[in-house]
Amino acid sequence: METDLDKRLAFPRRVEALPEGRPSPSPLRPQECDASSDSTPESRLPARLGTTVADVLTQYEQLLPVGFLEELGRQEGRRQNRRVYTDRVVMWLMVMQRLQGHGTLESGVLDLIRGLPESFWLCPCKRIRCAQEGKAVLSDNTGSYNEARQNLPRQVVEQGFDRVFQGWIEQVQATVPTAGRQGFFLDGTTVRTPHTPELRQAYPPASNQHGESHWPVLRMLVAHDLDTGLALRPEWDSQQVSEQQLLERLLDRLPSEAILVGDMNFGVFSVAYRATQRQHPVLLRLQLCRAERICPEPLRDAIDRQVCWKPTPAERRKHGLPADAYVQGRLMVRLVRPSDGSPPFLLALITTLGWPGEEILQLYGKRWFIETDLRSLKSTLELEQLTCTSVGMVAKEINLAMLTYNLVRATAWLAAQTAGLAPRTFSFTRVRNVVQAFAPLIAQARDEQEAQQIHAKMMYYVCRAKIRNRNRKQKSYPRAVWGRPRVHPKRKA
Repeated sequence: METDLDKRLAFPRRVEALPEGRPSPSPLRPQECDASSDSTPESRLPARLGTTVADVLTQYEQLLPVGFLEELGRQEGRRQNRRVYTDRVVMWLMVMQRLQGHGTLESGVLDLIRGLPESFWLCPCKRIRCAQEGKAVLSDNTGSYNEARQNLPRQVVEQGFDRVFQGWIEQVQATVPTAGRQGFFLDGTTVRTPHTPELRQAYPPASNQHGESHWPVLRMLVAHDLDTGLALRPEWDSQQVSEQQLLERLLDRLPSEAILVGDMNFGVFSVAYRATQRQHPVLLRLQLCRAERICPEPLRDAIDRQVCWKPTPAERRKHGLPADAYVQGRLMVRLVRPSDGSPPFLLALITTLGWPGEEILQLYGKRWFIETDLRSLKSTLELEQLTCTSVGMVAKEINLAMLTYNLVRATAWLAAQTAGLAPRTFSFTRVRNVVQAFAPLIAQARDEQEAQQIHAKMMYYVCRAKIRNRNRKQKSYPRAVWGRPRVHPKRKA
């Protein structure tokens, strides 16, 4: 008999509201946004939605202060004053380019000409002061901006990303419902780059039985927060480096005691062992052949028992594991009946969590969210095909694309706090479109009061950007084949 759990584990092709895993330690208070009210959008939302966050631009300004980037610039031996394109300005313009999807260098320069707050410069240069006073105009040429992008140090981008991510994750930590700790989905993907000698050497093209492809391809590993969708800074390398090796680089940057949820590709001993050594609980799917080696009895439905997982000699030699390496965990096997009529299959999971079995299965049932997150990154933010031509610019483009992704997710989290909903119930694309429309208006606001009014209007439309319910039993119109219009009469034989 098919249950609701079986439907959740059948890898749905749509995003649903998050099922509750465990009760939140501090429930949110619902505040409904009534679209049918006669009041203005600004009056339907509070003036400040967070305790430390006011609007989308202020998130960037407060979490990445100009003094922090000035100090990083001094460590790199670079002066930031007397410049139009400081590190902070360049990073923001690159974020706005990625927010537009097909943003060009010219669109980034136009965002600067349209106006940015004075707080973007610690000591504005003469050209900026004259432009703000209306005595002169900034050049619309893209050469200086492109040179500033090339000279932006990769270390500054990475440390700035980590600081912003840490600020966001600390704000949402109190509202995470997964037993008061973070949970991260793991998954890998590939990204194409332009065909240049430097990128071809760093990221060799893929090959198959038909030969070698044209585009250099890199393998990237991402880790996204379970509840909010916020992304950790990813790891990437050539395709000769496996996703398991990339995960070993990522483990040290995860929040302490964060739960790791991975599919069958991560269900290997080395991943479970490295994670447990760093005090990270794991929930991994196993291949049935691996589960059979671990389980002392034949695999069947409803198995839930403690096991001691030890590596094979080949695994020990390949990953450099000690002779006494083992993982004490819990093996769970369930028979899943897909809702699309596919044949039932056995799902084998191993975990080091001590939760009830139903909650563990519900947690793994949410793993499909990482697939939709990757779709948002590669399709909505245009990360599937990079346009930069050097290894250094590849690193900066990927990190700032992930920063853009987090900016949209953080805005959705603010709307979720207001509406009392889960952050993932909001459409990423619709929130991105709203932020893209209102962020420049907030940046060029004349004073704080005007910025707050624009922000309140923006958050009103963000709150309306919920994922539509597509689970209707009947179509609004019957399916039919529409004929093609005929301009000329049919030719007679």
